[in-house]
Amino acid sequence: MTASLVEEENNRTVSVLLSVPPSRLYDYAVPPGINVLPGDIVDVPLGKRRVLGVVWGPGSRLRPSIKIKPLLGKRQMTGLSLELSRLVDWVANYYLAPPGLVLRMVLSTPSALQERKPLKGYRDSGSRPQRITPQRARVFEVLSKCGPCVLGDIVRSANVSPGVVKQLENEGHLVVSDIQLQPESEPPNPDYQVSQLSPDQERSAEVLCRAVTDRKSGVKLLDGVTGAGKTEVYFEAIAAAIRREGQALVLIPEIALTEDWIRRFQGRFGVRPWAWHSEIGLTTRRETWRQANSSSPGVFVGTRSALFLPFQKLGLIIVDEEHDPSYKQEDGVVYNARDVAIMRGRFASCPVILVSATPSLETHHNVEVGRYEKLSLPRRFGLSSLPDIEAIDMRVNPPVAGRWISPRLDQVLRQTMQEGSQTLLFLNRRGYAPLTLCGACGFRIECKSCSAWLVEHRESSLLTCHHCGHQEIRPKCCPRCAALDSMVACGPGVERLAEEVNKFVPEARVRLMTSDTIKSGGEAKVLVQDMLAGNIDILIGTQMVTKGFHFPSLTLVGVIDADLGLSGGNLRAGERSMQLLSQVSGRAGRENKSGRAILQTYVPEHPIMAALIQGDRDKFVREELEARRQAGMPPFNRLVGMIVASASQQYAFEVARLLVRKAPVVSGFEIFGPAPAPIALLRGKYRFRILVRTPRKYGLQALLRSWLDRLDWSKEVSVKVDVDPYSFT
Repeated sequence: MTASLVEEENNRTVSVLLSVPPSRLYDYAVPPGINVLPGDIVDVPLGKRRVLGVVWGPGSRLRPSIKIKPLLGKRQMTGLSLELSRLVDWVANYYLAPPGLVLRMVLSTPSALQERKPLKGYRDSGSRPQRITPQRARVFEVLSKCGPCVLGDIVRSANVSPGVVKQLENEGHLVVSDIQLQPESEPPNPDYQVSQLSPDQERSAEVLCRAVTDRKSGVKLLDGVTGAGKTEVYFEAIAAAIRREGQALVLIPEIALTEDWIRRFQGRFGVRPWAWHSEIGLTTRRETWRQANSSSPGVFVGTRSALFLPFQKLGLIIVDEEHDPSYKQEDGVVYNARDVAIMRGRFASCPVILVSATPSLETHHNVEVGRYEKLSLPRRFGLSSLPDIEAIDMRVNPPVAGRWISPRLDQVLRQTMQEGSQTLLFLNRRGYAPLTLCGACGFRIECKSCSAWLVEHRESSLLTCHHCGHQEIRPKCCPRCAALDSMVACGPGVERLAEEVNKFVPEARVRLMTSDTIKSGGEAKVLVQDMLAGNIDILIGTQMVTKGFHFPSLTLVGVIDADLGLSGGNLRAGERSMQLLSQVSGRAGRENKSGRAILQTYVPEHPIMAALIQGDRDKFVREELEARRQAGMPPFNRLVGMIVASASQQYAFEVARLLVRKAPVVSGFEIFGPAPAPIALLRGKYRFRILVRTPRKYGLQALLRSWLDRLDWSKEVSVKVDVDPYSFT
């Protein structure tokens, strides 16, 4: 996007990026009397429709001016900033996405682009009724302090029924008129409740605050052990951004974390931040978008889509739990929010802080080569210490028949309950059992639309596919051999684990924390409150429980199957297992009580188990990076994944072969495949994977575009391009 437009009064044209298909630039004429600049949001004709677009620069002048349609109007609001426009261009180019689809993520709230509609407000007429009840008195008091108010605000503030207000209106003591209300946007107070920091925290906070104050762009890694107080450190950087009257964005990986994070933020700064995620209502979404598009200072917290809010004074970006795979968007525009955050910080000339106890290997490598600056918090805050980690060799100490908890873990669990402390049991499998098969003939129940087994969920009596959502009732007879009551649940899920605990430790108060039981930030808030209040003895959960929760009374973590993520051909299997096990172990002993983590494993000699027990994460990182270097894998080379999918297996395979056959013949450009994807059938589509590997310093995007643009294939076949793939399914 350029910085200036053609100034001629006659024949002025501008290039407008549309957020609707075909999602590209179009030239439009600027009618007399309308002044537009790059970033302005405009209405334009497209065929017979009136659609929304953003002025991107001068017109291309490739068409005769007589054929160019005029703009229909300009929205009377602040346009997109230059840095956001540059980000849209970068994301579209880097991830090979139509720029209009990227713009659609920016203009995701159409109602925010409308003028504020006047509301019906009540104001004091000055007259008074002969009899003033306490309820009526409170209404007049609210209006004297706040001026004109809408009905809901009066009812809430005065603690009266709507009927009280309506009666005062009918008697002429209140007057109704149209009002324009501005949203409440009290800025956070950086001095509201300043935290007491340790010397390690103070040193790191000082570096971060200096970067914010000096507006030094660049990436800082805040690398601290679990419980080191990383949040309190970056809160100081947020305080520095507020003092500069700037805007700060904090990305978190899961909606479930939002309310707990907001609780801690409110305790430090006195107000709630602006939240942005898929669960907020339309009104909140509209006002949050508008607040970001203003020049008012504020703090915004959200999941990855918050990156595309239209900030005007962005002064700081924080990516909490930067290693988390949830930051990778796999549908629509495929992008990694961590990497996009770094680019937005570069365009906005503001610092970016990556925060993690288990940074990704890419981040470790960038620190090693000097691209990022590392700040370390090697010790836990206060008197707490890191948990002792113990591995139980399940080959030597197996659980008794019909159980999944080993005798050793069972013993420590009971001891923990007697001490009045809490336990977390971690098993990264949802449902009751991952597989249901016939004990008579061995038939396994699979999803009809995916190459995956159906997972039994006993609480709902349903078998569910966790890929496409298909559900069916658990059969009483085998679908193949018709044997009655022969279907057997194989392996444990969290529901089965909860069943075992309830049976053998009936006095325990047990709760589940999975995406099936916690479906909103509000439900997560209730569970966190119950944990903090001591209303839960044993919490059983999947990977959701590993993400940043702080439970002071939790002293024992039991990992039921520590080997679950070690197998398979996924490039990131070892890295991901190390991160999960480190994070979940780190939930134990986070305050004055000592903690311990017990890992049930059949391979205690595995390097990951050794690194966890010895507390030598850095040794694992060095060895894993060296293995990647020798294999020519990221972060030392680049990967691009392609998934070719179709309802016709033949069509999908033919297009995949065509792509490989017509691939560029260039030194260093390597093609692997096509081969059936690990999930070869997904939602009724057959899938083939192609993997491209190139050196890092390579004009990759231009080469990919020229390769794909010169090929045609049936509309029945889709080709998904994933630059820097995270998942290999």
